[in-house]
Amino acid sequence: MSAVTDAAPIAAPAHPVVQSVRDSLVIAKRNLIRMSRIPEMVIFGLIQPIMFVVLFSYVFGGSMNIGGTTDSSVYRNFLMAGIFAQTVTFATAGAGAGIADDMHKGLIDRFRSLPMARGAVLTGRTLADLVQTALTLFVLAIVALLVGWRTHTSAGEVLAAFGLLLLLGYAFTWVGALIGLSVRTPEAATSGGLIWLFPVTFISNAFVDSSRMTPWLQHVADWNPFSATVQACRKLFGNPGVSPSDAWPMVHPVWASLIWSVLIIVVFRTLAVRKYRSAAA
Repeated sequence: MSAVTDAAPIAAPAHPVVQSVRDSLVIAKRNLIRMSRIPEMVIFGLIQPIMFVVLFSYVFGGSMNIGGTTDSSVYRNFLMAGIFAQTVTFATAGAGAGIADDMHKGLIDRFRSLPMARGAVLTGRTLADLVQTALTLFVLAIVALLVGWRTHTSAGEVLAAFGLLLLLGYAFTWVGALIGLSVRTPEAATSGGLIWLFPVTFISNAFVDSSRMTPWLQHVADWNPFSATVQACRKLFGNPGVSPSDAWPMVHPVWASLIWSVLIIVVFRTLAVRKYRSAAA
C-alpha cells in the first residue's frame, strides 16, 4: 500500500515592491512603538523649536526690518515658516543617531538574518521619524498661533505648505541616515548631523531678508534648498516674504521646493541603501 500525503501549498513569493513596502511598514511600526515607550524623546524634541519661537519672536522681533518696518508682528509672521523648516530639518540629527545606535547595538545584524528587503530597515526608520516630525510640527503650529502667527490663505494652501515642510524633512532624514551609517557611535552621528545643518539653515532666508546679505552670500542663500521651502511656505501661508529676487527658486519657490526635496531623496536614499548593503556585507 502507498500512503498519499497532501503537502501544504507553498505561498508564492510576494512581489519585491510589495515585500519592500510591507517590511518598511513593519520596521516603522517597531520604531514608533519604541518612541512611544520613551516619551522623553518626543518631549525634548518639542522643547527646542518652542524655545526658538519664543526667543526669536520676542527677543529679535522688534529689531528686524522686514518690508521696511520693524513691527514685531510682521517679523513674527515672516519668521514662522523659517522656524517650521528648521524644526523638520533638525530632526535629521536624531535620525542619524538612531540608525548609528542600531548599528552599534548589533540590531542591524539581527535584521540581516531575516528574509526582508534590504532597504526596508532604513525606509521604516525614516518613515517613523517622519511621523514624529509631523507631531512636532503640529504642536509647534499651535504654539505659533498662541504667539500671534496667522495665515491669510485657504486651508488647502496651508496644508500644502505643511506638506512641503514634511517632504523636506523626509528628504533631509535620508542625509541623516547616510551619516548614521558612516560613523561608529550615536554621539558622532549627532555631531555630524548638526555641523552641516547650521550653515544650511542660517545661510538662508529663514530668519533675515536675504537681500540684505552681501551679493555672493545672497546668491548662495537664494539657491539653498532650505530657502526654497521657506519661501514656498511664506507664499502658501500668505505671510510676508523676502525682497524680490531674480533667482529661479525665489521666483518659483513651490516648484523649486518640490524639485530639491525629490532630488535629495533620490540621491541620498540611493547612497544610504548602498552604504547599508556594504556595511552589512
